Amino acid sequence: MKAATFSLLALMMFLQYFIWGSWYATMGTYMAENLHSTGTQIGAAYGALAIATMISPFFVGMVADRFFAAQNIMGFLHLGGAALLFLASRITANGPFYWVILSYSLLYMPTIALSNSVAFNQMADPGRQFPWVRVFGTVGWIISGLVIGFLRLEKTEAIFHLAAAVSVGLGLISFALPDTPPRAKAGMTASQALGTDAFVLFKSRPYTIFFIAAILVCIPLSFYFSFGNPFLTEMGMDKPAARMILGQVSEGVFILAIPFLFNSIGVKNMILLGMTAWLLRYIFFAYGNADTNLWMLYAGIILHGVCYDFFFVTGYMYTEKKAGEKIKNAAQGLFTFATYGVGMFIGTAFSGFIVDAYRTGENTHEWLRIWYVPAYIAIGVFFYFLLFFKEKRVIQQAA
Repeated sequence: MKAATFSLLALMMFLQYFIWGSWYATMGTYMAENLHSTGTQIGAAYGALAIATMISPFFVGMVADRFFAAQNIMGFLHLGGAALLFLASRITANGPFYWVILSYSLLYMPTIALSNSVAFNQMADPGRQFPWVRVFGTVGWIISGLVIGFLRLEKTEAIFHLAAAVSVGLGLISFALPDTPPRAKAGMTASQALGTDAFVLFKSRPYTIFFIAAILVCIPLSFYFSFGNPFLTEMGMDKPAARMILGQVSEGVFILAIPFLFNSIGVKNMILLGMTAWLLRYIFFAYGNADTNLWMLYAGIILHGVCYDFFFVTGYMYTEKKAGEKIKNAAQGLFTFATYGVGMFIGTAFSGFIVDAYRTGENTHEWLRIWYVPAYIAIGVFFYFLLFFKEKRVIQQAA
């Protein structure tokens, strides 16, 4: 790959995830401060992204890949998204705000797959080259958190203005990206877009057990994504958005250990370690504060690397090995649909309900009791997985 092409793809990934990081982590705090939103309303707004995740495979597989060059449709989606992000900053009522965020999510989520397609299309060896491009996405998310945190923008409409401005930039840059023509003139059926070819995996009892656990563990995950920043803000942590990027740094560090541990301790032990990290995180959050137990808040944030990598990254690797070459793409699509779609939709709705149940004032909550809930769920999933998941040391393909 030429240096100029690599630089352009790296910039694309940086901006792609800078946009997401600019508004996603702090939207709950913004809604509570400016829209006086309840936990249920905040959860619903985060659930909009889960709905978009379930719909975007159909759009990418049945429309974008069939009729349009990936870089061009990506440009139009980001330009349209910029307008919706700016509109979100002008809305003062929860109902209209939800529909704008849902509309924006429906435009944004397909660009993740499209940006990956643009990158893969330029690579002779994606397995070796893609991580070096994708890491700039993580850097983009980290930088957005630092900017928002140190400029103290969490509670202001500037989070949407920043995301909109960068979205305009990426939208224009997209038209200059390497050409990525339509991949399949024949198109893709609805069942293929959903990944139904991978249903054969459910003939394997271990994979079925894992699949159910993956959906369930998205419930505690939703608590962190939807209410982590509002919680840290309410606790009085200084520049919480900037502190939360330690979770992304942790994610980048721990992912390096996965290939070694996957082969040495096995998929079951890795996933159990990830579930243990979920439990520890919420215990730390339950008893942490911005005074004597500030270290607990930092510990809960830094555990994000183990929580995410040891379950979800390991889960993607396990799914690929279980599926085999023939249906691995369908299997990964099905796993994403179930976790970031179905699981996160359930989790965001449930977490919002729990936060409202322990609300003590307009912007005050009994966080000890709130964090107990995802901790108990993590314990339940841990023992379910420990008792019922039995995979052979050498993973046998289900297809």
